[in-house]
Amino acid sequence: MSEDTPDLWAVLADERRAIADRLGTLTAEQWATPSLCSAWTVREMATHLLVSCEFTLREAAAALLRARGDVDRLQVVLVGNRSRLSSEQVVARLREKADARKAPPVVGVLGPYTDTLVHQLDIWIPLGLDDDRPVERWRPALDFLVSKKATVGFLPGPAPELWYQATDLEWQHGVGDVVSGTASDLALALLGRTPRLDRLEGPGADALRAFAHR
Repeated sequence: MSEDTPDLWAVLADERRAIADRLGTLTAEQWATPSLCSAWTVREMATHLLVSCEFTLREAAAALLRARGDVDRLQVVLVGNRSRLSSEQVVARLREKADARKAPPVVGVLGPYTDTLVHQLDIWIPLGLDDDRPVERWRPALDFLVSKKATVGFLPGPAPELWYQATDLEWQHGVGDVVSGTASDLALALLGRTPRLDRLEGPGADALRAFAHR
C-alpha cells in the first residue's frame, strides 16, 4: 500500500470502526484513565481521534488563532471544542465518520493513518488491553516514521540512523547498529512513548531509547 492508493483510506476506516467498537465497552472509570499522553485522559485521546475525522478548515483556522500559532496547542483547542460530548456521542461520531478522508498537507493520509494506529495504543496500554489489530497494518506507518516527512508534526527530528528490524513483520530499514522489536514497539519508541522501551533489543536499542526520551 502507498499513500496514493484508496486501500490505505479503507484500512484507516476499518481501524476507526474497531476503535469505536472497543471504546463502546469501556466503563466510566476507564474513560477517565490517563492515556500514554499524560496530559490527556482516554476520553480526550478518543476525542482527538474524532477530530481527525471531522475538523473543518474554518474550525482549524479559528483554533490555530486561539492557539497563537502553536500546533500542539491547536490540538488541545480542537479537543476542547468537543468537551461537552458524552462518551457515547464520541463513539457514535467516530463510527459514523470513519470513512472521512481528511488529511493535512505534506504527510497526507499517512498522518491520520499513523496517528490512529499509535493513539489507540495510547489508550489500550494504560488500560492493560492487548493490541489485537493485524500487524501488517504497521508497515506503512513504519515506512512513514523513518522518512523525512515524519519530522513534520510527528518526530522531534529525523529518526536515529540505525538498522530497524521488526520481529513480527517482514520489515527492516536503515544502516548501522541493529535495533529490533515488534512493529508497534518500534513505532512507539520513535514517537517518544516509553512504556515498552525495555522490549527493544540489539546494539542500537540504547540509541533509540535515548531518542524516545528527548
